[in-house]
Amino acid sequence: QVHLVESGGGLVQPGGSLRLSCKVSGFTLDYYAYGWFRQAPGKKREGISCITINNDATYYAPSVKGRFAISMDSFENTVYLQMNDLKSEDTAVYYCASAPALTCRLDTGADYDSWGQGTQVTVSS
Repeated sequence: QVHLVESGGGLVQPGGSLRLSCKVSGFTLDYYAYGWFRQAPGKKREGISCITINNDATYYAPSVKGRFAISMDSFENTVYLQMNDLKSEDTAVYYCASAPALTCRLDTGADYDSWGQGTQVTVSS
Protein backbone atom coordinates (compact mmCIF):
# COMPACT_ATOMS: atom_id res chain seq x y z
CA GLN A 1 0.00 0.00 0.00
CA VAL A 2 1.38 3.37 -1.05
CA HIS A 3 0.79 6.34 1.23
CA LEU A 4 0.89 9.86 -0.21
CA VAL A 5 0.95 13.17 1.66
CA GLU A 6 0.77 16.50 -0.18
CA SER A 7 2.04 19.81 1.11
CA GLY A 8 2.99 23.23 -0.18
CA GLY A 9 -0.38 24.70 -1.03
CA GLY A 10 -1.44 28.17 -0.01
CA LEU A 11 -2.52 31.61 -1.13
CA VAL A 12 -0.54 33.26 -3.90
CA GLN A 13 -1.06 36.29 -6.12
CA PRO A 14 -1.59 35.95 -9.87
CA GLY A 15 1.75 35.51 -11.60
CA GLY A 16 3.30 33.97 -8.51
CA SER A 17 4.77 30.52 -7.94
CA LEU A 18 4.29 27.58 -5.61
CA ARG A 19 5.92 24.19 -5.31
CA LEU A 20 3.79 21.29 -4.20
CA SER A 21 5.35 18.22 -2.62
CA CYS A 22 4.01 14.69 -2.44
CA LYS A 23 5.82 12.50 0.07
CA VAL A 24 5.64 8.82 -0.89
CA SER A 25 5.89 6.02 1.65
CA GLY A 26 4.94 2.38 1.94
CA PHE A 27 5.48 -0.37 -0.60
CA THR A 28 6.39 0.99 -4.04
CA LEU A 29 7.50 -0.69 -7.24
CA ASP A 30 10.07 0.56 -9.69
CA TYR A 31 7.46 0.93 -12.37
CA TYR A 32 5.13 3.21 -10.50
CA ALA A 33 3.79 6.33 -12.13
CA TYR A 34 2.72 9.43 -10.24
CA GLY A 35 0.22 12.06 -11.21
CA TRP A 36 -1.12 15.40 -10.03
CA PHE A 37 -4.82 16.09 -10.31
CA ARG A 38 -6.87 19.08 -9.24
CA GLN A 39 -10.51 19.81 -8.57
CA ALA A 40 -12.08 23.24 -8.32
CA PRO A 41 -15.48 23.79 -6.69
CA GLY A 42 -18.27 22.73 -9.02
CA LYS A 43 -15.88 21.33 -11.62
CA LYS A 44 -14.73 17.88 -12.62
CA ARG A 45 -11.40 16.52 -11.46
CA GLU A 46 -8.67 17.39 -13.94
CA GLY A 47 -5.44 15.51 -14.54
CA ILE A 48 -2.69 18.08 -14.97
CA SER A 49 0.63 16.27 -14.93
CA CYS A 50 2.18 12.84 -14.49
CA ILE A 51 5.58 11.18 -14.50
CA THR A 52 6.71 7.61 -15.09
CA ILE A 53 9.58 6.49 -12.89
CA ASN A 54 11.03 3.87 -15.23
CA ASN A 55 11.84 6.33 -18.02
CA ASP A 56 11.24 9.78 -16.52
CA ALA A 57 8.58 10.54 -19.13
CA THR A 58 6.44 13.54 -18.21
CA TYR A 59 3.07 14.67 -19.45
CA TYR A 60 1.08 17.86 -19.02
CA ALA A 61 -2.43 19.05 -19.63
CA PRO A 62 -2.64 21.91 -22.15
CA SER A 63 -3.93 24.20 -19.41
CA VAL A 64 -0.63 24.00 -17.50
CA LYS A 65 1.96 23.11 -20.13
CA GLY A 66 4.84 25.57 -20.11
CA ARG A 67 3.96 26.82 -16.62
CA PHE A 68 4.10 23.69 -14.44
CA ALA A 69 6.88 21.13 -14.09
CA ILE A 70 6.71 17.71 -12.45
CA SER A 71 9.74 15.95 -11.04
CA MET A 72 10.69 13.24 -8.58
CA ASP A 73 13.52 12.98 -6.08
CA SER A 74 14.08 9.26 -5.61
CA PHE A 75 16.29 9.75 -2.56
CA GLU A 76 13.64 11.82 -0.82
CA ASN A 77 10.77 9.68 -2.18
CA THR A 78 9.01 12.89 -3.08
CA VAL A 79 7.18 14.01 -6.20
CA TYR A 80 7.15 17.74 -6.86
CA LEU A 81 4.96 20.04 -8.90
CA GLN A 82 6.54 23.40 -9.58
CA MET A 83 3.83 25.87 -10.55
CA ASN A 84 4.80 29.18 -12.15
CA ASP A 85 2.81 32.09 -13.57
CA LEU A 86 -0.21 31.04 -11.57
CA LYS A 87 -3.63 32.23 -12.68
CA SER A 88 -6.94 32.52 -10.86
CA GLU A 89 -8.21 29.51 -12.79
CA ASP A 90 -5.50 27.39 -11.14
CA THR A 91 -7.36 27.72 -7.84
CA ALA A 92 -8.29 24.19 -6.74
CA VAL A 93 -7.50 21.37 -4.37
CA TYR A 94 -4.49 19.53 -5.75
CA TYR A 95 -4.10 15.79 -5.29
CA CYS A 96 -1.16 13.47 -5.76
CA ALA A 97 -1.84 9.92 -6.93
CA SER A 98 0.15 6.79 -7.75
CA ALA A 99 -0.43 4.04 -10.29
CA PRO A 100 1.29 0.65 -10.65
CA ALA A 101 1.86 1.22 -14.33
CA LEU A 102 4.58 1.73 -16.91
CA THR A 103 2.77 4.68 -18.41
CA CYS A 104 0.58 7.40 -17.01
CA ARG A 105 -2.63 9.00 -18.14
CA LEU A 106 -4.26 12.33 -17.42
CA ASP A 107 -7.65 11.76 -19.00
CA THR A 108 -8.77 9.51 -16.15
CA GLY A 109 -7.84 8.76 -12.58
CA ALA A 110 -9.01 5.15 -12.85
CA ASP A 111 -5.46 3.79 -13.18
CA TYR A 112 -4.36 5.41 -9.92
CA ASP A 113 -4.90 3.27 -6.84
CA SER A 114 -3.55 5.53 -4.09
CA TRP A 115 -4.43 9.19 -3.48
CA GLY A 116 -3.29 11.84 -1.07
CA GLN A 117 -5.59 13.98 1.03
CA GLY A 118 -5.14 17.07 -1.14
CA THR A 119 -3.71 20.54 -0.62
CA GLN A 120 -5.52 23.80 -1.36
CA VAL A 121 -4.06 26.26 -3.84
CA THR A 122 -5.72 29.67 -4.03
CA VAL A 123 -4.61 32.24 -6.60
CA SER A 124 -6.03 35.65 -5.77
CA SER A 125 -4.98 39.26 -5.43
